[in-house]
Amino acid sequence: MHCYFCQKNQKEIDFKDTATLNRFLAVSGKIKSSKKTGLCTKHQRNIALAVKRARIIALLPFTKA
Repeated sequence: MHCYFCQKNQKEIDFKDTATLNRFLAVSGKIKSSKKTGLCTKHQRNIALAVKRARIIALLPFTKA
């Protein structure tokens, strides 16, 4: 698998784009590993940061219970 963001030539990941961020979250609300998502190391770190920011400003829930 190739990195989703490298294929689309996206330089930055927007934390307000919850539709894209939800692709990289498990059903429980946890961030999926890079082995499951197929992201490169750089974009996996950026996804984790974007998800955490979106959670803090209440765009994404911390858990899906």
